Amino acid sequence: MSDTFDVIVIGAGPAGYVAAIRAAQLGLKTAVVDAFVGKDGKQALGGTCLNIGCIPSKALLDSSKQFHNLTHNFASHGITAENPKIDIPTFVGRKDKIVKQFTGGVSLLFKANKVTSFFGKGKLLKGNQVEITGNDGTKQTIAATNVILASGSVPIELPFAKFDGKHIVDNAGALDFTDVPKRLGVIGAGVIGLELGSVWKRLGSDVTIIEALPEFLAVADADVAKAAAREFAKQGLTIKLNAKLSKAEVKGDEVHLTYNDKDGDHNLVVDKLLVAVGRRAYTDGLLAADTGVKIDERGRIVVDEHCHTGVDGVWAIGDAVRGPMLAHKGSEEGVAVAELIAGKPGHVNLDLVPWVIYTEPEISWVGKTEKQLKDEGVPYKTGSFPFAANGRAVAMNEGVGLVKIIAHAETDRILGVHMVGPVVSELIHEAVVAMEFKGSSEDLARIVHAHPALSEVVHEAALAVDKRAIHKSN
Repeated sequence: MSDTFDVIVIGAGPAGYVAAIRAAQLGLKTAVVDAFVGKDGKQALGGTCLNIGCIPSKALLDSSKQFHNLTHNFASHGITAENPKIDIPTFVGRKDKIVKQFTGGVSLLFKANKVTSFFGKGKLLKGNQVEITGNDGTKQTIAATNVILASGSVPIELPFAKFDGKHIVDNAGALDFTDVPKRLGVIGAGVIGLELGSVWKRLGSDVTIIEALPEFLAVADADVAKAAAREFAKQGLTIKLNAKLSKAEVKGDEVHLTYNDKDGDHNLVVDKLLVAVGRRAYTDGLLAADTGVKIDERGRIVVDEHCHTGVDGVWAIGDAVRGPMLAHKGSEEGVAVAELIAGKPGHVNLDLVPWVIYTEPEISWVGKTEKQLKDEGVPYKTGSFPFAANGRAVAMNEGVGLVKIIAHAETDRILGVHMVGPVVSELIHEAVVAMEFKGSSEDLARIVHAHPALSEVVHEAALAVDKRAIHKSN
């Protein structure tokens, strides 16, 4: 056995690398084991999020938005350009530079905090030992008092639409198209499908999204989902609900799809197919048989409310455990576990983890939906306000969407806040703070908001809960 540590983290994604840095800050001798390989064939810290997920997708979303504004929206501002075009290698190259900047940044943070990084696949052995298998097949074993499992998640592959990396791709493949596909098929109208479908639609692709569920964005509040669906339809995104893919066959440079809905079977031919039906916990080869760590029926590591596995000194965080598969949720679990290991209090409120979809308009929410409260028999009241009545939003030419606040009918405590509109990825955090401190709609209504500002829509929605919004009839 070559090395002994206070903490070993398996996985260097947003959960793992944050846990490692916080543990090191607390004076714990810390190591991280990660096997992610970047485009240059070298170790690339940051996991799915920094390499092929959150960060690169936002880079492409922003670039594609600029191009779409130039070709569709700038004329209303008096701005015109002749024969605008986009260079896809530069478009993708910008994304790659941003990825390299941030993965390199994690490496620098490890050095600054004296975190030891091992390049290879980690496997938990009995007795809190970790076996590391390098890409060349060599093995070494290290040990620690505490091991944090942060192995993340991988895309779910359909048996009849297997990834080939060229015609049928996962989220990583859809980030690296060498040109704009004339016809793009997307399976799944969730976060990944909507975001990457939007990217290529803005650049001229004919995008068809096939969604098995009968309702659009069933996880979101119905009013927000309805408003978002209306805007996506205006943008030309074709979304087919209650439709299930049954076959995907590559013929030449085309993918021939068969899907069925209430009207029977349908055929669709596309140039590229993005399969985005969800992700599963990645625990393949992570655990030796005698570790005592348990896996549930969905393949996730079983943990308690403190992310402890029940095995002394073994913890698990991020996408590999219960709760939403969101980078920020994993990061906060990483901080909490590091602090618990150091003998400090650590806690994550899973009920108040904000969700964001970075489409145009953006979609965000936190807390309960109206349907959930109705099903639970909780008395509630709602207030909403449209961005179309907000001066800043209209001046930005983005006066679409709304903010909806749901409060308890008797106590006025805020139970859920749901948004669709410009920059709601930022606006949602006012609601998160208010709800974390058990705030009421009255609290938000009495806070002074700057004018003109998009946040005034939150203010007016809070006023509307008691039917006293100023800039709309109640």
